[in-house]
Amino acid sequence: MKPSTSPAALRVRKPIPRGIATAGPPILSYGFRPFFLLAGIAAFIDMIAWIGALSGLWSVGGAAGPIAWHAHEMLFGYAAAAACGFVLTAVPNWTGRLPVSGSPLLVLVAIWLGGRLCMAVPWLLGEPVSAIVDWLFFPALSFVVAREVIVGKNWQNLRVAGGLGFLAVLNGCFHLASLLDWDAGTILRLTVSIYVLLISHIGGRIVPSFTRNFLAKRSAPLPRTWGRLDNSALLATLICLLAWSVLPDWWGLLPLGLVAAALQTLRLAGWRGWSTFDEPLLAVLHVAYAFVPLGLIAVGLAAIGVLSAPSALHVLTVGAIGMMTVAVMTRASRGHTGRPLAASPATTTTYVCLFLAALARPAAEVFPEAYHTLLMISGAAWILAFGLFVAEHGPMLLSRSLRTGSA
Repeated sequence: MKPSTSPAALRVRKPIPRGIATAGPPILSYGFRPFFLLAGIAAFIDMIAWIGALSGLWSVGGAAGPIAWHAHEMLFGYAAAAACGFVLTAVPNWTGRLPVSGSPLLVLVAIWLGGRLCMAVPWLLGEPVSAIVDWLFFPALSFVVAREVIVGKNWQNLRVAGGLGFLAVLNGCFHLASLLDWDAGTILRLTVSIYVLLISHIGGRIVPSFTRNFLAKRSAPLPRTWGRLDNSALLATLICLLAWSVLPDWWGLLPLGLVAAALQTLRLAGWRGWSTFDEPLLAVLHVAYAFVPLGLIAVGLAAIGVLSAPSALHVLTVGAIGMMTVAVMTRASRGHTGRPLAASPATTTTYVCLFLAALARPAAEVFPEAYHTLLMISGAAWILAFGLFVAEHGPMLLSRSLRTGSA
């Protein structure tokens, strides 16, 4: 029997189109554009709002209080937007399909923005309704990613949609704990752990890959490839972070943290980061990843009382999560809009400020006599870093690509 040559059959065989849609405003042409910009704006505004709330100038977060609001917004506001921008940019590469753009992307943006407003002033709609509005983002994003992956028959990356679904569960648990006045510490530590594990897994792919491309042009020794060390480091990190999430004061976290940190350090050393320090856009990826083993050591030291719990937490959040997300956002913003993959002085200053913020925040717990000074330094450095990011990369994200003239 001859294969069918009907129009329907030909349409089925037609390759999945690739490229960037050019219709509509550039900001809605690709997921990284609105969400990287919103992530930068949120990080800038939220820190100012957090400092003002601590100073008694205004109130945010409703009955949950400013501390819970700050923790939630850093994880389910800022980090969620950064992760969304990255995932929606990666999905077309995985599936061969056009990027999610236009109206569907606008709906995701609107849901995210609605959540930020409801979390800041939950009394406008009431705490339960505000919680539901905020919760909707991760289920919506998980659905979009799952649909793209399934239609593109890229089955292995369904686990990404599953991971986003798990973040939706954690966000729901946070809201439930807030409404019932339960302790949300375990939920927040689990959420931090998920992000750190994502950095360990995805960073373990992109950091050596980008470094390999960079060093190959110089005929320099290349980073080691993925192997048993990587799998062992991921497993040890998973065990340590799960234990930290549930039993943050358990003395056994120290040996677990030291083992995981040693494996992660060996892994990082194999990527030859010291060969990249003449290009900050690449070097920052290695510096950001270094906060993963530092954070694992910190949670172990906090468990035996050498460091405070907030110190350990902020090594992972400001250091690993904050620096890695900015490192990825600056690189992707430049690369996907046709700019050279080289850090400008403003971009380098952004990295330095975040590095300072990552060190000063936990140091405030270690040096109580300088607590408020170090907190001010950390907060100011964070605000300056994201102010620079928005000022420099905002115009790139709002305009069309320089390389192709497309969106």
